[in-house]
Amino acid sequence: MRREDKEITYPPYIETIIARAIVCRLALSDDGQPYVVPLCYGYKDNTLYLHTAREGRKLDILRKNDRVCIEIDIDCEVVQSDDPCNWSVKYRSVIGFGRASFIVDEEEKQTALNIITSHYGGEPHAYDAGNVRRTTVIKVALESLTGKHSGY
Repeated sequence: MRREDKEITYPPYIETIIARAIVCRLALSDDGQPYVVPLCYGYKDNTLYLHTAREGRKLDILRKNDRVCIEIDIDCEVVQSDDPCNWSVKYRSVIGFGRASFIVDEEEKQTALNIITSHYGGEPHAYDAGNVRRTTVIKVALESLTGKHSGY
């Protein structure tokens, strides 16, 4: 990281950012063309869980290339100054790299869906089997996580 003074190296601090955020941006590469999509997520044991419909561009890309990057941020605020050249932004963010896979087993899907639900304050739930079958759940095994903050 270029700015070591902004780097977050304490893993519990990184996990606090992940726990507080509400959106994860999933970055994919489609034959060299970047593609980013915001998603709801859950996090447990260095793994992100994402849910989506059964069809779509991100799924097509993931079937060809499982390498992904994620971005999560909180506490974003523009800090103005009299001179626009001195404006800045306060933030806390996390970038991660990993490999995505699809969860097929229905019991495993239910567990992942409960991890996602609990991220947003929901209670564990027994999902309708039809809904589970119609939902695609993506598991991202994170290989690295870095954090950065500015203004805090």
